[in-house]
Amino acid sequence: MRYFLIAFMVLVIDQWTKRWVVTHMAVAEQIPIIEGFFSITSHRNRGAAFGILQNQQWLFISITIVVVIFLLIYIWRLRNEQPMTTFALSLVLGGALGNFIDRVRTGEVVDFFHFQYDVYHFPIFNVADSVIVTGVIILVILTLKAPTPYEENEKISKVEDS
Repeated sequence: MRYFLIAFMVLVIDQWTKRWVVTHMAVAEQIPIIEGFFSITSHRNRGAAFGILQNQQWLFISITIVVVIFLLIYIWRLRNEQPMTTFALSLVLGGALGNFIDRVRTGEVVDFFHFQYDVYHFPIFNVADSVIVTGVIILVILTLKAPTPYEENEKISKVEDS
């Protein structure tokens, strides 16, 4: 149950921050935080990551429904066996639901974190995007650290030889 609470907390924080941007800023308005590097910029995205596939809302909604169902089942099954994997999946679930709500409600996602360096502007993103990426990074690290079947067999052989 705690993993669903994590996903819910991510969802609440994501929706609260987006709501703040929508109610306090005009689209394209910027609030500089670190001059020339980071600002809060009110932006709307009708596409996927980095603005690809613009205006394909039904595709995103359909894919998100399938992903959310998969995540719910997987989190439930792993909840007692693999806590870090379940934690990472909970982050992805919360972020996916945050962007899903935006797409269903308004047909676009509210983005606002804007990083830049010199003339390079990183695509504007939000809390949900950040948490999804964090969850995926954790999953990649866990996958890379997981023992291979060969390593598992070696451990078993060493224990049996002892």
